[in-house]
Amino acid sequence: MQDKDDISILGIEKSSFIDYPNNICTVIFTGGCNFRCPYCHNSPIVNGIGEKIDKMEVIDFLRNRKKFIDALCISGGEPTIQKGLYDFIRQVKKEGFSIKLDTNGTNPDLLKKLIDEKLIDYIAMDIKAPLNKYSSITQTPVVLGDIQKSINILLENKVDYEFRTTICKELLNVEDIRIISEEIKGCNTYVLQNFKDGETILAGRNKFTPYSDEELEDVQNEICDLLHRVIVR
Repeated sequence: MQDKDDISILGIEKSSFIDYPNNICTVIFTGGCNFRCPYCHNSPIVNGIGEKIDKMEVIDFLRNRKKFIDALCISGGEPTIQKGLYDFIRQVKKEGFSIKLDTNGTNPDLLKKLIDEKLIDYIAMDIKAPLNKYSSITQTPVVLGDIQKSINILLENKVDYEFRTTICKELLNVEDIRIISEEIKGCNTYVLQNFKDGETILAGRNKFTPYSDEELEDVQNEICDLLHRVIVR
């Protein structure tokens, strides 16, 4: 059983120019997830496979790289299932770093606490599907009220954020994306992430098909009237 102050860190990318908008960041990956999205590209991390990295090693690394690193991005897996996440974020924040959190939105109370206490600077929340398809896409029972609560918290614009959806032809169609856009209507930034195949896909390689650039542009045009900004990655 995980200690209340513990955080399982199973991976680190020491320098990234793409994971935190306008920042050079270090990225850590926490082990385990409460979803089982078949297109997930991080199956070892989701399954808790990897050598654990002590949180103080991460903090010491950040201290020694202050001249080169602006921020820390906390990804996963799902970081908010970590009992020690709040205390870890507080420790990193004391060192003067900006912090970005990648999350699936299943822990709205923690999100609100981090925002209210100004411990978080940017949140990227994955919107997996239209609410009525969530359990099907994530392959787990989902408390939809928690997802909706997290959406509403971010729509209050008290922290910089983006919503993002990974899309492949087998799981989400254009109408699904339009419904999602209605459910997050008014958001600042919505990111469509095209599926990329690989050896670490949770359901295995060659199971899902990405959209073409032309198809993605059509989807983008279909929903741009509902949202402030739509980005394709």
